[in-house]
Amino acid sequence: MANVLFEKRNHIGYVTLHRPEVMNCFNYATLQQLGEVVEQIHIDRDVRVVIFTGSGEKAFSAGADLKERKALSDMEVRRNVKKIRDVFDAIANLSQPTIAAVNGYAFGGGFELMLACDFRIAVKEAVMGLTEVSWAIIPGAGGTQRLPRLIGEAKAKELIFTARKISAEQAYEYGLLTKVVTKDELLPSCEALAHEMMKNGPIALQQAKYAIQQGMNVDLQTGLAIEAKAYELTIPTKDRFEALAAFSEKRQPRFTGE
Repeated sequence: MANVLFEKRNHIGYVTLHRPEVMNCFNYATLQQLGEVVEQIHIDRDVRVVIFTGSGEKAFSAGADLKERKALSDMEVRRNVKKIRDVFDAIANLSQPTIAAVNGYAFGGGFELMLACDFRIAVKEAVMGLTEVSWAIIPGAGGTQRLPRLIGEAKAKELIFTARKISAEQAYEYGLLTKVVTKDELLPSCEALAHEMMKNGPIALQQAKYAIQQGMNVDLQTGLAIEAKAYELTIPTKDRFEALAAFSEKRQPRFTGE
């Protein structure tokens, strides 16, 4: 039975963690399947935005499968941690914009999956946190690095050191979430954001994301050089010429990603 579902509609890729009976926790099989789906998305030019969510109404993901973890050897634990780190890095490095549709609990690895996405929209009932230190470990799938870059060092330390669980409204106040919505509004809100982005040139979207992410942790001059290289790749595209033609002809452009 698939632990991860993938569907593609109207240039949006929908990735769903599908273990609702255990709050969509990550066991090794789930991580393997998620990695395969992300690899497929990476090479699929027809996917322009990706939405990640969880099955059921309780959880986005409650993190590592502790029942499995309890039975693992130290070597197997290292294997799992490396796998989740590699998969979440692959998600963070997707060229397409990504949105986490947070439909419920998001703890540990579930929270770190949120952080690996470009945008996070959550239901009002969602509760989230990096709770690893309460289990005598630390966040191991990017949490200690992505959270401070998103909300600042002091706030990130506060959340990680206390293992605090926070509401969606609190997460929004921290700057973690793009929007807080009702359950009925979650997917439509994510899709509305996706469609707003997809009105624009697909290659330009990807290069803008690349320039921002690669430039975040370098000095300004290096970042400007990265931006210049990214811009260079948009100049010979058919989409750029289509945008100019559409402007002249007073119509909406029809971008193809070429």
